Amino acid sequence: MELFNTLGFVTWNADPVLFHLGGFSLRWYSLAFAVGFLVGYEIVARIFRHEGAPERWLGILLMWTVAGTIIGARLGHVFFYAWDYYSQDPWSILRVWEGGLASHGGTIGIIIGVLCFSFFTTKRNPIWTFDRLVIPIALVGGLIRLGNLMNSEIFGHATTLPWGFKFVRSAEWHQLYEGLACHPTQIYEALCYFALFALLMWMYWKKNAEERPGLIFGVFFIGIFLPRFLIEFIKNDQVAFEATMTLNMGQWLSIPFVIIGIILVIYAMTHPRVHIDFPDKFADETPVKKK
Repeated sequence: MELFNTLGFVTWNADPVLFHLGGFSLRWYSLAFAVGFLVGYEIVARIFRHEGAPERWLGILLMWTVAGTIIGARLGHVFFYAWDYYSQDPWSILRVWEGGLASHGGTIGIIIGVLCFSFFTTKRNPIWTFDRLVIPIALVGGLIRLGNLMNSEIFGHATTLPWGFKFVRSAEWHQLYEGLACHPTQIYEALCYFALFALLMWMYWKKNAEERPGLIFGVFFIGIFLPRFLIEFIKNDQVAFEATMTLNMGQWLSIPFVIIGIILVIYAMTHPRVHIDFPDKFADETPVKKK
């Protein structure tokens, strides 16, 4: 693909499909999801091993997380962005391969999945799981945005900045911005999420932030949804009805999560630490806590 032309803009012509094998094709977006879950599983496994949490919890948590992500993201798109369409053809909701996922719905789905995991499996406060699970989720969020970049979708308004992208494979770009470069908002968000992932890893492994229940979870909510709220100002509307809104749907959905994040951080920092013994191995029983 041609990257930088004489004006400094990027001509983005990436093939969204990594390879074809007979009737099967693997898209970069799907690969990003798969890599994210695999790496995330290893990160959570290391955390559980460090704290001596039961090994069998890993597979159960993965099941709830994958189900919550896919079902929540799909239903989030259906109900938040395209109910008029899907209400006329409910069976099309099942055709996930046609596209249509919403990150806010995925977040809600994961929350429900963790609540079920905590109720049926750990018998612990769900905050314990959230504080550990959201660390790799930040990484997954960045990878998914790179998948959006490979799909030439969810980009921003026209820009004269030298790193603007011309999304020549996008019908939307040709319709709205033919010849103009646009903000690569997928990259903006990906960089924010990767930075958040690094911050959360540092908080857990270097600062023992898990000893302040809710702190990592709260920072995650702020670090994911505050950048999302701000970047939405330069992104194109995902659906037509957003054109009449002062804030778009993504921004309205982000506000509650940012507020919850702030509340969690304040709560965590105004309550005493909960010290944990770390046996550095998988255990048959839950780790012992000391106050």
